[in-house]
Amino acid sequence: MKEGKSVKSNGQQHNHHNGHLSPFKFAKLLDPEASWDKDQLGDVLHWIRQAVALICGLIWGFIPLVGGIWIILFLAISSGIIYGYYAIILKVDEEDFGGHGALLQEGLFASITLFLVACMDSGIQLGALLIGWWHQLGFYH
Repeated sequence: MKEGKSVKSNGQQHNHHNGHLSPFKFAKLLDPEASWDKDQLGDVLHWIRQAVALICGLIWGFIPLVGGIWIILFLAISSGIIYGYYAIILKVDEEDFGGHGALLQEGLFASITLFLVACMDSGIQLGALLIGWWHQLGFYH
C-alpha cells in the first residue's frame, strides 16, 4: 500500500487555518507526494473531465463528427486522461478512494452532457457562420 497519498486517517483537516479555508495550492495538482481526501480528489477529477468534455465537444462540433463511435471515443479519451492522472501522475492508492470504478465515474455523466451540448452548439454556430459567409460572398440569396 502506498503511504502518504490516501485519505487522512487522523481526522485532521489542513483546509482550516484560524477558522478560514486555506487557498488551494495548484502545485498539489502534480505532486505525487501530496495527500488527498476523497472530496478534493473527486472535485479535481470532475473538473478535469469537464474541461476534456468541453474541448472535445467543441472540436467534434466544428469538424463535424457525428455518430456513436465519436461519443465512445470521447469516453475513452476522457477516462484515459482521468486514469492517467490519478494512477500515473498522482500515484494514489485507488482502493482508498473506492476503487477504479468510483474514481473513473467522477464527473462522468455531467461531462457527457457538456460534451453533447458543446458539440451541438459549436456545430450550430459553425453553420450560422458559414451561412453568413455565403451571404457576404453572394453565393446564397
